Amino acid sequence: MITRRIVVAAYVAMAAFLFCGSVVAKDQIDEPVILVATPELRDQLFGASVLIVTPIGNGQHIGFILNHPTPVKLSEMFPDHAPSRKVNEPIFLGGPQNVEALFALVQRRGRAGSGQVKLASDLFLEIEREKVDRVIEKEYSRARFFAGVVVWQPGELKAEIRNDFWYVQDADANLVLRKSTTGMWEELVKNIQRNKSFITTGNPLFLAGQAAPAMPLRE
Repeated sequence: MITRRIVVAAYVAMAAFLFCGSVVAKDQIDEPVILVATPELRDQLFGASVLIVTPIGNGQHIGFILNHPTPVKLSEMFPDHAPSRKVNEPIFLGGPQNVEALFALVQRRGRAGSGQVKLASDLFLEIEREKVDRVIEKEYSRARFFAGVVVWQPGELKAEIRNDFWYVQDADANLVLRKSTTGMWEELVKNIQRNKSFITTGNPLFLAGQAAPAMPLRE
């Protein structure tokens, strides 16, 4: 028979999986992830922000801010381009670098082709101008468009995460392409903090595990 403490620990682990399944380990940024700014991050651009981030090799990362819509639409940027006039959503400010460039995040199935970056099982980043144009023309209803990008040099993102600037979660196409980003950051932070509190302080199973005396194993 296993000890009561081991049983309690198993229940706590199961609760952690059920309630915090989308949160990943802090240092696991070798795959695409969602970054959620912690309340301690005080920055005019990145404070209260949510980003989709992916590694691009050599320790570098790029990302796009998901909850900074601009008042500008594609029809204003490309007034002579008929397909752009069909896109009702605004262009989002993806980041402070390369703000003159337009990027597209599009939801689709399949493998990443040349010039594409796969961010999730059904989410792709289009970088090349011709392919972004094709998304505008044929896939705009499943896409979001960004002006600018965030770039981290080797080691910079890991340092920011170690300094508790970001919560790290699994990449999620539905979150990335959510219709309204109003209140997105507040909602995510509230859920993350509630789940952390449940696991570490408010979970009676966890507290019982802390208090339970060790019982000997019996064969």
